[in-house]
Amino acid sequence: MNLEALVDCLSSASCAVTQVSTGLIVGMLLFLVTSGLSLIFGVLGIINFTHGAFYMLGAYFAFTAYALSGSFLAAMAAGAVGVGLFGMAFERLIMSRVYGRDILMQLLVCYAMILILDDGVKLLYGGEYRMMGMPDAFALPPVEIAGGFVPGYYLFMVGIALAAGLALWLGINGTRLGKIVRALAINPQMVGALGINTTLLYAGVFGLGSLLAGLAGALAAPIRTLTPGMGLSILIESFIVTVIGGMGSIAGAFLAALLIGFTRAFGAIGFPLFVDGMMFALMALVLIVKPSGLLGREAA
Repeated sequence: MNLEALVDCLSSASCAVTQVSTGLIVGMLLFLVTSGLSLIFGVLGIINFTHGAFYMLGAYFAFTAYALSGSFLAAMAAGAVGVGLFGMAFERLIMSRVYGRDILMQLLVCYAMILILDDGVKLLYGGEYRMMGMPDAFALPPVEIAGGFVPGYYLFMVGIALAAGLALWLGINGTRLGKIVRALAINPQMVGALGINTTLLYAGVFGLGSLLAGLAGALAAPIRTLTPGMGLSILIESFIVTVIGGMGSIAGAFLAALLIGFTRAFGAIGFPLFVDGMMFALMALVLIVKPSGLLGREAA
């Protein structure tokens, strides 16, 4: 533990800006993945253990599209839309068959898909590490903020993540379709009785949640090393964020993702050997004080 170094960093504007930007990047990626996870759980009532693998697919889809087109916008769209469509197919062909089953059955199905996707990536891309590299559009000098330097791509990532989160929140809370989705989460039989195609809605919600994971993977591709199995670590952290923020709460996922992001960023300086332990300690504290999470609903 090196609290002196942490205090020195907090007292230095340049160091604080650098670590805050790092925390925001980690937090925004976690938020995108976790918001999709929370959306799927909140509406369908299932925990999608393959979500980390979808994040990995988004990164590889973006890597491939960028290599073919040279356009990062095309790569980002390929990662998000490609994983969204894959998620819809996965929900219809596989997950829909284990709805209402024991959670162990759902876990086994998801774990099998994780293994299939990881081995599929190894088969297509090999087991070695790959780097997409920074897109030419963002190969610019970093932006100076209060003596600290923040890469322009970091600001772009934060902006995209915030825009996606805001669009999701407005869509769920401010549109007719969002009201139908919320009703579907509460009483799917009544929604079906009104003549609404619940099968299509389930697939659409699962696809949207998967799209968010794919978008996170695509955004991470220029600054992360791509390797089969890369989704495991972010899956674990996403579950921590989900528990802290509250199952099914998008706003809770945002707050918890920022909390974990800043814990990682500043913890790397103050307690580098206990960063993971600190995240689990935060989760345990929230479970003790408020078992439903920061913004989760209390069980009836």
